[in-house]
Amino acid sequence: MTMPALAVVEPELPPPPEELFDADFFRLASECTVEAWLAFLGHRWSALTLYHLAQGPKRFGEIAACLPTATPKVLTERIVALERYGLICRPTGARGEAYALTEKGAELSRLLDQLEIWSRDFPKVELAR
Repeated sequence: MTMPALAVVEPELPPPPEELFDADFFRLASECTVEAWLAFLGHRWSALTLYHLAQGPKRFGEIAACLPTATPKVLTERIVALERYGLICRPTGARGEAYALTEKGAELSRLLDQLEIWSRDFPKVELAR
């Protein structure tokens, strides 16, 4: 008697919670996962927080100092969202708790670096009329 083969099911990223997005940008992730990620990263502080953490682990106050116009409430929301998606973590270190990129966060940071390099050829986006 042969047993049926088990199907390997890849875990899916859950759709991002709506409260983490500006309503103008958000559509359900089931419509397009790329669009959902772009909306998440397009939030003013998401990609910038990743950028600063790519320079090395930082405590909340250090991140806030890098982003002086971000309110503590919004910065906290961004950090919670980045943690929720496994892009950053908060290991305990000798100096206390510091946020750091996870492997997935470092990979995304490298992709964003490539986007930044690519964007140098188009320094100003002009809308077609």
